[in-house]
Amino acid sequence: MCAKEINKEPSMLHLRTPEEEQSSWDISQLRQAVLENNDRLLDEMLCQEIYRKVINLRGGWGIAGTPLHAAVSKGNLSCLQVLLAHGALVDCVDVKAQTPLFTAVRGKYLDCVLALLRAGASPNGSSSNNCSPVLTAAREGDAEILKELLKRGAEVNSRSKVLLWTSSARVSSGPLYLAAVYGHLDCFRLLLLFGADPDYNCTDAGLLSSVKQPKTVLEMCLRHGCGVEYVRLLIDFGANVYLPTLIIEKSTKQNEAVELLLHERGNPKALTSQCRLAVRRHLRKIGRIHCIDQLEMPSSLVNFLQHKPATAIVL
Repeated sequence: MCAKEINKEPSMLHLRTPEEEQSSWDISQLRQAVLENNDRLLDEMLCQEIYRKVINLRGGWGIAGTPLHAAVSKGNLSCLQVLLAHGALVDCVDVKAQTPLFTAVRGKYLDCVLALLRAGASPNGSSSNNCSPVLTAAREGDAEILKELLKRGAEVNSRSKVLLWTSSARVSSGPLYLAAVYGHLDCFRLLLLFGADPDYNCTDAGLLSSVKQPKTVLEMCLRHGCGVEYVRLLIDFGANVYLPTLIIEKSTKQNEAVELLLHERGNPKALTSQCRLAVRRHLRKIGRIHCIDQLEMPSSLVNFLQHKPATAIVL
């Protein structure tokens, strides 16, 4: 290849300008203060224009996120608060399209999660990311963080963009599915209380058009041996007991769960349960399922709608 041809080829290595080199250095200094959890130094630095102008930038080779991402990755709440006070973008994304909230959820830093949500962070994270904060919290079994996300309007039926292939049938690993297979019963119940679809995968028109036999959460619970508690919750929250395909083997450890399902198939649901499901379905439709505590009705009815045991009356 001659010299002229070489000059026509696009450069594979980008030589950074002096300005880019300076910005990278400034970002690295901010990150260092953050990683050392030195909030006082960080505040002093951000009072200077040279640092304020790079506060929302990713810089340098191998640097995936902004200084705010660095703060939440270590659970450094004081530095997080300093960055937000100086104008850090609460929903900035790293190279994987992960927001600081997503990073805080993954690290199980509840105080950082609360601070970001109060600052206006989207509880759903970035739409460009394959995962979401709710999916992550459900998989990790962090009920406290999951509840905070759901209270602030996170999508309870969040659908991962990464699909699993099981027995030639496509299954989307949603929050209920993840909470069940990882054995997080408290998160499983919490998702249902906030309106998770107990027939997840079998009510989505787009999925049904491309998959002949999608697996319900109920069927997956039976197949994975999740225990009768999960099956009972799904039934209580209105799962269609006629959807699952039952493959009953002599060696199954799910006899109790299968018996419960067969019993439900042979007996109509009580009228009181039907009424509860209808009210909850309406509240979910109008986006008020998380406001049951605020309904003007006797506490016994509020408890009933939340699947809580009736409070005993002391005479």
